[in-house]
Amino acid sequence: MIQESPTDERLSETGLGTFFRPCDAEAAGIGYHELRRLEDLGLVEREGWGLYRQTRAEITSHDTIAAVCARARQAVVCLLTALEVYDIGTQMPHQVWIAIPHKSRVPALGRLPVRITRFSAASLTYGVVDTEFDGVPAKITTPARTVVDCFRFRSKIGLEPALEALHEVLDDGKATPDQISRAADVCGARSLVEPALRMRTY
Repeated sequence: MIQESPTDERLSETGLGTFFRPCDAEAAGIGYHELRRLEDLGLVEREGWGLYRQTRAEITSHDTIAAVCARARQAVVCLLTALEVYDIGTQMPHQVWIAIPHKSRVPALGRLPVRITRFSAASLTYGVVDTEFDGVPAKITTPARTVVDCFRFRSKIGLEPALEALHEVLDDGKATPDQISRAADVCGARSLVEPALRMRTY
């Protein structure tokens, strides 16, 4: 059995996720010099400018999503990446799809594979829930909201993924027709979603 050193234990007690920023470490009580010492000991490694990774953390299927969310804390995981997280449909995106406020600056994401879209008004908050990926706090659209966004952004992802998501979400009980209709209303997308929803439910 491998025993943790005091330094290992100190790091595990901070509550930091697999990926974190220096400001996250400082908020958790790890200052600049201690962070450098952890790096020298091989317990953390730099993953590009302003991003660190705990080297002993297990690599998971959400590794890249966690890295993106650590760098862009206000972003919302959405569209094809949200479908992947919820295991909806057959899309396998090569980029992490996130949304940021309409007028906000694009976050510095380095070489991370990211596709950015923008939300505004009520679409920034409605059907957006807190979650985490590998211990990194994040936000993601709900299944119902994700379906609606797939129709809203069909010019970017195609209509087929939107229709596939709608049918599978309803088949698997991950959202109800009422939840999808409500999300469409709030996001101003009723005319886009309602015809497909009506064909499906009647």
